[in-house]
Amino acid sequence: MERQAKAGIAIVIVTYNSAGVLGDCLRSITAASDGVRLVRVVVADNASSDGWRAVASEHQHLPIHPLDVGRNAGYAAGVNAGLGAVDLDTVDLDTVDAVLILNPDCRLRPGSLRSLAEALREPGRGIAVPRLVNPDGTTQLSLRRLPTIGRALAESTIGGRLAGRIGTLGELVTDPEAYERPAVAAWATGAAMLLSAAVIREVGMWDESFLHFSEETDYALRARDRGWSLWYEPTAVVEHLGGDSDVNPVLGSLLMVNKVRLFRKRHGAPAAGAYYAIMLFGQILRALTGHPTARASVIALLRPSRRPTALPG
Repeated sequence: MERQAKAGIAIVIVTYNSAGVLGDCLRSITAASDGVRLVRVVVADNASSDGWRAVASEHQHLPIHPLDVGRNAGYAAGVNAGLGAVDLDTVDLDTVDAVLILNPDCRLRPGSLRSLAEALREPGRGIAVPRLVNPDGTTQLSLRRLPTIGRALAESTIGGRLAGRIGTLGELVTDPEAYERPAVAAWATGAAMLLSAAVIREVGMWDESFLHFSEETDYALRARDRGWSLWYEPTAVVEHLGGDSDVNPVLGSLLMVNKVRLFRKRHGAPAAGAYYAIMLFGQILRALTGHPTARASVIALLRPSRRPTALPG
């Protein structure tokens, strides 16, 4: 039997003052790309001031392409700039079968790119995501179900982790066994996502209006609308240091506002209004316990003028 040709993979890493973690990320790519054809590694930087370009230049063994976006317009803007630098229709890059969107605080485990690329060979699969793990090896809860009013109500009243343990009541998938087996998911954390070239051409660019958070949800659901599935592949493992949206009030409030914005984008006014009220109620409950991120979220939800319009440094 003739062996299948190696998949051509490009990588887009979006950075912002990420020099401290970028080196480890780039170093992990070599072993991770065994079995695939690495076409280009774009480091799309959102106007950092930390010497990121010097870090990138240390990895000339990779097909590295430093790209200065010129502004900090958010994660989706960096992704779009990076995709533009890949240019899926450019002949001199040969064939690009898929593009990995990657956070700089990720470390790819050996063979992970090949596992993700093989998952995308099945018809109908447009996005493949790995098992995300913490530095201590424990699995991160990265899989999600469709956002609905019922799930928002459950998570607002009893919390996302508890709701996730009761059947499919919560949006967050918490069952440990679900992370042991490959399966289709509605969406997943966007720290590492392999997008097929076909999906990128059909779905288009990422929505930059989200600035940060929910842009990966929006993209996965737009792909789903067009019949493409998101596939979770646990044999592909990526270590992810994780963000600070739970402790940073600005990021936490932006996360909450964008969840509401995304629901409004996909549903009519009555449903969007109910979703907004439920999310506000849940944040008020948390704010009453003294949670500073919830307090910031309440203010942002009630007062549009106080909503974050730029990312914190």
